[in-house]
Amino acid sequence: MGTLQVGDKAPDFTLPDQSGKQVTLSGILGEKVVVLYFYPKDNTRGCTAEACSFRDSYESFVAAGAEVVGVSSDSVATHEGFAGRHELPFVLLSDRGREVRKLYGASALGLLPGRITFVIDKEGVIRHAFSSMTNIGGHIDDALKVVRELQSQ
Repeated sequence: MGTLQVGDKAPDFTLPDQSGKQVTLSGILGEKVVVLYFYPKDNTRGCTAEACSFRDSYESFVAAGAEVVGVSSDSVATHEGFAGRHELPFVLLSDRGREVRKLYGASALGLLPGRITFVIDKEGVIRHAFSSMTNIGGHIDDALKVVRELQSQ
């Protein structure tokens, strides 16, 4: 399956967060816009920079009516340490089998875990998708712009 596109319905899923609690996408949607970002691995330079950028902009996302959710194939325990170390105020979901990553087509070159951010509106429709392994700021800036546009509608 290829990467989901703007206008596609976001597939629902349930994964454990960094505390082991089961989180379902549909449980967040309806109340808030979801900024769902897939990243390769906890505790790597690029992924730490991205997570900290989302952390630093988190209040802006919340003020615009959105919730940030990170997904990687790292374990619940690894996520717990990563979130605690960097004081991340949002959930990190553990996709150990990479099933959700596959559903969303969030891979680089078809093999490696990619870095892609989706903005999903309250009805579950993908309104924005941005994929770049190196432009960390683009993930945050573009997503926040789309969330604010959705809020003003």
